[in-house]
Amino acid sequence: MLPASYVESARAYLTGERQPVEPRDAATVLLLRDGDHGPEVYLLRRQTSMAFAGGMCVFPGGGVDARDSDREIRWAGPAPERWAELLVTDVAHARALVCAAVRETFEESGVLLAGDAADTVVSDTTGEDWERERAALEARELAFTDFMADRGLVLRTDLLAPFRAWLTPEFEPRRYRTWFFAALLPPGQRTRDVSTESDQVAWLPARHVVEEVEADRVAMLPPTYQSCLEVAQHDDAAAVLAAGADRVLEMFTPELVEDDGGATMTSPRWMHHLLAARERR
Repeated sequence: MLPASYVESARAYLTGERQPVEPRDAATVLLLRDGDHGPEVYLLRRQTSMAFAGGMCVFPGGGVDARDSDREIRWAGPAPERWAELLVTDVAHARALVCAAVRETFEESGVLLAGDAADTVVSDTTGEDWERERAALEARELAFTDFMADRGLVLRTDLLAPFRAWLTPEFEPRRYRTWFFAALLPPGQRTRDVSTESDQVAWLPARHVVEEVEADRVAMLPPTYQSCLEVAQHDDAAAVLAAGADRVLEMFTPELVEDDGGATMTSPRWMHHLLAARERR
């Protein structure tokens, strides 16, 4: 059940007393690897001082920058036109979302989904030169397209798979239209605690994360929790990507539902299928 204060605030938007804000476009990436207890996810705990989702555990991600696709860069994998079909948007917007997903992953984990050629991937991004450029990207002192072009890198969009899409409810003071992607940790690369927006990072089995959230030991927004629940249904990380390879993302917006038992938020249809499958196990 939702807290009374949250429901009261939501009603102000639903009745027209307060007007919803325009959502900002964002991209986030479920970075995955295999572990002894099934697929693991890379999580960051946001600083409690952050205005949005402070103290919550999240995947690497953030808002789209206008410079994420302001010039052509070398591209491998599905063409922007195919990504536009999968993300249900126009071609220019799809390019920006995919670039933002790769940039944010690099900024917040040190992992870069790019290589010198269409069939290679950077093996190590821990050097001082990489770190300077990563910090410059994070500070918006360097455009992602300039970073890619200057290094002669190819964007490996074939390492990404579409996952889900969520729109923050109208009654939230900060709203995001977020496209979720999934990707495997590239061979040779390693995640690092580099994000200035988090105070802790960890690789955790998706099944363990679900248990911790349900026991109220980990704070997590519904889209993140439900993504972990979906990952936990698979035996390995590759199966997660395979399941979403050709998925057309339907944007879902949670809605407030009130009854005699209190107030709850709606969940997407695929979530109901997951819960039903989980109960049958």
